Amino acid sequence: MTIRPQLLLLASAALLSPFATVAAVAQTVAAQPAATESQRLAGLFAADDEASLKRNPLNALFRGDMRYADHFGDMITDEYFANERRATEANLENLKTIDRDRLNATDKIAYDVFKLNQTEALKGYSKEIMDLNVVRPLNHFFGYHTFYPTFASGQGAAPFKTVEDYDNNLKRHKEFILLMDRSIDRFRQGMASGVFETKMTIANVVDQLNTQLAQKTEESPYYGPVQKFPEGFSDADKARLTAEYRDIIENGLYPVNARLRDFLRDSYLPLAREQVGLSSMKGGEVLYQYLIEQTTTLPLKADDIHNLGLSEVARIKSGMEAIKKEVGFKGTLPEFFEHLRTDPKLKPTSRAALTQGYYDIGKKVDATISTQFKYLPKAPLEIKPYEEFREKYEAGGSYQQGTPDGSRPGTFYFNAYDLPSRTTPGMTTLYLHEGAPGHHFQISIAQENEKLPAFMRFGGNTAYVEGWALYSETLGYEMGLFKDPYQRFGTLSDEMLRAMRLVVDTGIHSKQWTREQAIDYMLANSDMGKTDATAEVERYIAIPSQALAYKIGALTIMRLKDKAKKELGKKFDVREFHNQVLNTGALPLTILEQKIDAWIAASK
Repeated sequence: MTIRPQLLLLASAALLSPFATVAAVAQTVAAQPAATESQRLAGLFAADDEASLKRNPLNALFRGDMRYADHFGDMITDEYFANERRATEANLENLKTIDRDRLNATDKIAYDVFKLNQTEALKGYSKEIMDLNVVRPLNHFFGYHTFYPTFASGQGAAPFKTVEDYDNNLKRHKEFILLMDRSIDRFRQGMASGVFETKMTIANVVDQLNTQLAQKTEESPYYGPVQKFPEGFSDADKARLTAEYRDIIENGLYPVNARLRDFLRDSYLPLAREQVGLSSMKGGEVLYQYLIEQTTTLPLKADDIHNLGLSEVARIKSGMEAIKKEVGFKGTLPEFFEHLRTDPKLKPTSRAALTQGYYDIGKKVDATISTQFKYLPKAPLEIKPYEEFREKYEAGGSYQQGTPDGSRPGTFYFNAYDLPSRTTPGMTTLYLHEGAPGHHFQISIAQENEKLPAFMRFGGNTAYVEGWALYSETLGYEMGLFKDPYQRFGTLSDEMLRAMRLVVDTGIHSKQWTREQAIDYMLANSDMGKTDATAEVERYIAIPSQALAYKIGALTIMRLKDKAKKELGKKFDVREFHNQVLNTGALPLTILEQKIDAWIAASK
């Protein structure tokens, strides 16, 4: 699973000069000498957020803020990165003018999170890290070439309610085309400096672009909006927009995809890295350590994470052995894995049946969720499969957040590609992780809380976000959802996946594991099918360290829960514990622990 990139990673071209951005924030803070420290802090947050939205218009659009909806942005230019770096430096300087000791408890948390976020962001703008990242602008798992077709299809986050919405989409297309051409320039820069993506990831990108280019214009996601005009559009507007959409697809979007495909296939791919791990890339060891600390929010080392993963794999295996015995299977655990992969009774019969299965799970969760939570999201949750044009390279499931006002629901996507390779025991766990109470609760509750500053409502870190989602899977026990031993085995399988990630991600990027070695390890220690195991491994290759966050974050939350139970005894209320974890947004794990410790002390 992953959250779609727009949640945490979207960025776009700067629309203000860096000096205007810095000056605007500094002036806002300095202009409040008579204000309280909390008011000055809120002013800093608000000014920074407003300036950031102008630099990053897609982030505004995902919130339902349409002021900059005619821009896509260009988030890979030197000018953009200079603007972001200078704004970050200004934020840290302005923060020094605010007396933390005079803030209330919640504002102290906000102060600490903001300071940590800005400090860590600044590390990412260092020349050492930038030189390794900007020259690899996309791969098969993270790239605007796969994000944008859905976004602009009429089925994604971009609205298509008015003629202006349709025209804004055309304007965004032009900036997207520019971004793709500039991506080619960044790849060329990497070729010159000796920093390359892998042959595997680039070959997959070429395949993705071939798939898109093979679609006729009328079949393209980009053509979707003009096939479903809202009521009230005039015939003249429909005719104009249809002609303009066809023109930009055939003479803009498809040609730039072809230029990118041809460059990657003919010029870049022959020189790309054979080895898949960062340890084989120039500067890769430094980059991987940086990514580990960014992803986990903790100063962990690859070897320690690898060993933790090995111990977790051994622990979970013992639980699997117990369920194998419970269901009366007489063979070995690997033979039981093969039974789970191949038994027709444990496979979805059709896309429709798989979809209905998730609908049914959602109803069961809705019936019991209030036993665990005091506050439920206002935003509804939609359940649907990935679109067929992108499903092959997607994970088993993912979540796309809705708008803060609930006008666009959150969406749980599941993967129906290659149905014979998919099994049903993990369905409940996947829904708990991606939907309720996982990503949907965590993201929606945060962004619906207007008392939080925007960076806490809409930002986050992977360890908290994915740690919460993995922790949410364990709540299936308390909600009575794992009475069936196969569904219980399914949740152990998903927990095993997250444990194996600690082993495999570090194995690939710090111990020279091959792609095949990593796939074999996952097949030997789980009931995953080869299609899923392959997609998982190729994901770890594409986005190093991201997969470490799940287990590290979940173990932290579970440890804090056990600590609260032990110290509070009968006073412990799981609904209030969950409220404390969720009500201030996605906190770095060190700050989350400080908050829970303070809550425990206040509750005694």
